[in-house]
Order: sequence, then C-alpha cells, then structure tokens
Amino acid sequence: MRKPTLMALLTLMPLLAGPALAWVPELEETTAKNVIDGAYGRRATVPTFLTVDLGVKDGQFVAGPNAVTAFAGGPACLDGWLAAPTDPTAGSRPAALTVSGQADQLFFQAQDARDSFKNLSAKDALGEEYANKRLPSGELRVDMNVRGLPSELARNAYLVRLKGKDGALVAPLRSTYVSDFKQDGGTWTGTLVYYFEPLKAGLGAGAKVELLVKTEADTDCAYSVTLDLSKFQ
Repeated sequence: MRKPTLMALLTLMPLLAGPALAWVPELEETTAKNVIDGAYGRRATVPTFLTVDLGVKDGQFVAGPNAVTAFAGGPACLDGWLAAPTDPTAGSRPAALTVSGQADQLFFQAQDARDSFKNLSAKDALGEEYANKRLPSGELRVDMNVRGLPSELARNAYLVRLKGKDGALVAPLRSTYVSDFKQDGGTWTGTLVYYFEPLKAGLGAGAKVELLVKTEADTDCAYSVTLDLSKFQ
C-alpha cells in the first residue's frame, strides 16, 4: 500500500477540517452546498447559529464568567443579576441569545425539502424561489429569550443596540417577537427578535461584536453580551 505524499496530506487536511467558520452575509454556492449536504446527512452538519446561554449556575453565567459585562450602572448590576437571577422584583432577564443568518434559514429549507422527498441543489437554493424566503443579504438575526416580564406590553420596553465601529450605537433595522409568549408563575416568558446589518456598522463577518441590552426595569443597568461571529456560518 502506497504512503501518501506530503503534498497529498497538505491537500487533504483542509477537507478533513471542514469549512472555515465565519458568519456568511450572503450565501454563495460553496457554503450553500455544505449547508445542504449537512441537512441531508451527506456530511457533518455545518454550524449555522450561535447560542449564548445566559442562565446562572453556582453564581456564574453558564456561558462563562465574562459572557456579560456591565455597560451602564456599574458592577452592582451584574452582582444583582447573579445573586437573584429569577427574582421578578428586579425585572426580567435575558435567558439566552441566538444569532444566525441566511445559512441557518437555508438549513431549515433543506430539511423541509428532504422531508418532502425532494432534492435541493445549491443552484436551486440560491434562486429566487428560496432566496426570497430568507433574510436579505447582510442581515443578522438575534433571538433573545426573556423571562420574568411583568406583562406582555413590557417587551416593548427592551432597548437593544449593536456596538458598531468607534463605539457607535446601532439600532436594529426592525424588531418583532415570536408567538411563544406565555404567562409563567405570574410573569411572562418569550422570545424577542432583532435584525441588524453589522457590515454597515463597520464590523467584520468574523468579528466579536457587542450586543447592548437594557431591560424594562426602572434602573440605570444596561448590559453587554459578546457574540462571536466566527463560530457559525
């Protein structure tokens, strides 16, 4: 049996490692094929989203000690969150953040096609029929699960911004919510959704970006959560 040459090994290594990760603002054929092949089970699934768990365990955020920092209000804001993460008198808390783009929506489109015994090619996936049902190019979606809202109306009081180049605060293009809001123990739980254009804010597709969050609580507290766009496509 012949041993592979050094050149053959160097050629094979990128294939074994899989595609380099970074959020894809606009799908192209290679990424589309990788995502589709993962949905069809032809290859390992490509990460198409990033979730940051903001739950608290043993006095620390599950996502890590530096997952959240105080943007305003000082260290006491974080201390209060960590000490009583489910205390409704302190206001609601973000429980998790999930960030995604076009690739994640393509994954679900591919799954639907597969479950319907249809074959979805990369070429077809990039065509208008499928593209028009995904995020516009350059948009990033942030889903924020919140717990402890005093009312459904209070979800409108959340203030969310992306920290852009040179510290500029970038408002979302639009915001909405998922129809999963329900009352739980006297407070409300559900998912808020925000859409941003990071590239227009001077941020790179593989950058670590800061999402700034102020809840409905009548305090000076505001928080910064780091989202690493190099962890998914």
